[in-house]
Amino acid sequence: MTRRKPPKVSFRWWVDRQIGEAHDRGEFDDLPGAGKPLPKPTGNDAATDWVLRQVRAGGHDTTALLPPALALRREVQDLPEKLAGERTERGVRELVDDLNERIRQAYLNHLSGPPLTVAPVDVEEAVEDWRRSRAAS
Repeated sequence: MTRRKPPKVSFRWWVDRQIGEAHDRGEFDDLPGAGKPLPKPTGNDAATDWVLRQVRAGGHDTTALLPPALALRREVQDLPEKLAGERTERGVRELVDDLNERIRQAYLNHLSGPPLTVAPVDVEEAVEDWRRSRAAS
């Protein structure tokens, strides 16, 4: 259960105390990276450094790091590959419908960043392309 900070105590003191107590209980033992040196500072804030390390390590969906307009454009671009992994027409339709709904919402919400230039995907055309790709396999 989370305890509340007592009145008339500085936030910094309270946080330091919580960390010290957790350390004494052994809650920091066996964390990933324990015993390894800290990464060299780059001058960025810690969050930026973490994101850069994750991207460089690979294996992560980097669309989450893009502005919404560019992330949607990337999703449309990657859609045929994603649909190729679907086993049913219903699954294909659901994926395309979900993407189209997010595109429509992006137009309604006037996103910040680069302009949104992607159009909703034609569901029937996507299904037909999916059928052709399965027949060719």
